[in-house]
Amino acid sequence: MGKLVVVTGGTKGIGRAIIEKFAAEGFDVVTCSRKQGDLTALTKDLTTRYSIQVDTFQADLSNLDEARAFTDFVHQLGREVDVLVNNAGYFTPGQITTEAEGVLESMIGANLYSAYYTTRGLAARMKERKEGHIFTMCSIASIKAYPNGGSYAISKFALLGFSKVLREEMKEFGVRVTAVLPGATRTSSWDAVPLPEERFIRPEDVAEAIFGAYSLSPRSVVEEIIIRPQLGDI
Repeated sequence: MGKLVVVTGGTKGIGRAIIEKFAAEGFDVVTCSRKQGDLTALTKDLTTRYSIQVDTFQADLSNLDEARAFTDFVHQLGREVDVLVNNAGYFTPGQITTEAEGVLESMIGANLYSAYYTTRGLAARMKERKEGHIFTMCSIASIKAYPNGGSYAISKFALLGFSKVLREEMKEFGVRVTAVLPGATRTSSWDAVPLPEERFIRPEDVAEAIFGAYSLSPRSVVEEIIIRPQLGDI
């Protein structure tokens, strides 16, 4: 039985690229999504191309009950989690003073609570084993304020804080913690932006960086990965 990677929100974009990379390296995969159809299609594709086990679960991780159901599902597989990637979340542009009511709550739920709930559900066993690696998908918006960032930027600043605190809590247990801060990455979030492909990071490059950080010896940890387009932020 191979090693196991758990990637939240893994059916599209960066999450999908991460799953593809780990699958190519022989990892079994667990992921979740709000849409069962996307999970079914992912499972069919991965099991056709790789000799791995794929398990999926439909859940909205911004909801505590559903997040608990997902982590319970992972535990019921009877597998040790070697890598957890907190990737679930989404982006909506806006300004603090004019964005719609409820946007902040929605962003905090999807981008911060999802990582908080999932980590709480899965990290205890990593501590007991004294091994494992937790990646959290932050953003350049976690360190750089910009117009039209609104509640998304607020949630990503908080998510980086979460990862920093988690790093301090987990270091004595041998569990590595890495915050990933990509700039503009060519995913569906940017479909309406009329810019050439070369202005964006490839999702596959983010996945390669994550796997590279994971591949270091247990004596070392990459605490933060900052990736920007070669031509700079958009």
